[in-house]
Amino acid sequence: MPEKFLFDPGLEILPTTDPMGFQYGRDVFGPPVENRRLEDIRNSLMESSCAGPGIVYSIAMDVGKNKHRDLLNEMHLLYGVVTYAAGKLGKEPVRSQGHIHKVSAYSGWSTPEVYEIWSGEAIIYMQEQAEDQPGRCYAVHAKPGEVVIVPPYWVHATISANPEIPPLTFGAWCDRDYGFWYDKVRAHNGIAWFSVFNDTNEIEWIPNPSYHSSELIRKSPSDYTELGIQKGKSIYRTFEENPDTFLYVPRPQLKEEIWERFEP
Repeated sequence: MPEKFLFDPGLEILPTTDPMGFQYGRDVFGPPVENRRLEDIRNSLMESSCAGPGIVYSIAMDVGKNKHRDLLNEMHLLYGVVTYAAGKLGKEPVRSQGHIHKVSAYSGWSTPEVYEIWSGEAIIYMQEQAEDQPGRCYAVHAKPGEVVIVPPYWVHATISANPEIPPLTFGAWCDRDYGFWYDKVRAHNGIAWFSVFNDTNEIEWIPNPSYHSSELIRKSPSDYTELGIQKGKSIYRTFEENPDTFLYVPRPQLKEEIWERFEP
């Protein structure tokens, strides 16, 4: 059965749990989902042999209103949606393994991503690089209706932060020439900080010994007004009203000065 959202994403789409995926409205297009299985991400978990849901999350890349299909292609924009499984991965939350966006042939840049949380609670984890010294590391806690932006070239992973409420579902603006680099993250056995649940289901953080020491900054989302974000308005509706708002996603060089001083 489909689950209703606490936040209206601006298009008719609902997640389903059996099977995991999405139900699209009459005026919405979208593909069959791609599933990420526990076996796919084990090597990036703190305990690679842990138990957990067989399908960790389901992704539908290239979703939108039928009337916007040609415009999205023309602008090189892509809207993706993701829904997570309930449960845990051993002591860890259900999460993605962590990656960097590949350099796009369209722009010559690794591209940013604009996340919007629809249900559940999220931690968007990010670190500046996937080298032994990860640089600045952030854990940005977001609730339904909140937006988090990942800048170009940064490692990031998405974490379902609260197992006691409906699982995480979110939408995101991406570059149409999307792709992921996993190699350096996997070479370090995952991201620089592992999140785990304590006995009261609160998140605690454990440094990954494969990296040099670093500081983790835990925070709420920044004010992204410079990047076109309006509090309380869905990022799809913002696009619908002013399609040029998110041109910096496929063309990040348009906001180069912001990325140089960016704080998530």
